[in-house]
Amino acid sequence: DFDKTIYKDDSTADFVLYTFKKYPKTLLALPKIAYYGSLYVLKLIDKTVFKEKLYDYFKYLENIDKIIDEFVDEYYYKIQAWYFDKQKEDDLIISASPYFLVNAFRKKMNVKYLIASNVDKHTGKYDGLNCYGEEKVNRFHKAYPDGKINEFYSDSYSDTPLAKLADKAYLVTDGKLEEWDYAK
Repeated sequence: DFDKTIYKDDSTADFVLYTFKKYPKTLLALPKIAYYGSLYVLKLIDKTVFKEKLYDYFKYLENIDKIIDEFVDEYYYKIQAWYFDKQKEDDLIISASPYFLVNAFRKKMNVKYLIASNVDKHTGKYDGLNCYGEEKVNRFHKAYPDGKINEFYSDSYSDTPLAKLADKAYLVTDGKLEEWDYAK
């Protein structure tokens, strides 16, 4: 997992706030985001629909590739030190965050493999399901039919389906690792 596991916080939330601060034109999207955020909180729309509506503001970002690179350079310090102590050549990051965002971190971290939510960085539209929970297992099996997970790390029990595939699984809380409690 990436957010709140390898990356100290939520990279998508940090990216959204970063762009709101640096690119005031994006604030034009706030009423729409608030509206769809309310619908999501009231469980009238699902998470993927809400995220698409949130990411719609990407249309206000000119040269988004440059913005992503600047964001990664500025926020790279949030990659937790424990990860570099454990990093292996065949590591795979699997995340619900947008592929384009986590991929920029992946490259800088010299990690070879990534599975994440396919989101168009210009329109915010999803291509497929949000890579979350059981969907992470589906994507893992599709990409690596004979794949084996030696060690798995996540901050959330929503990743239990993936943790169950691993020889060893660890819950990460504030950069501290503890063995996965499958009873939760």
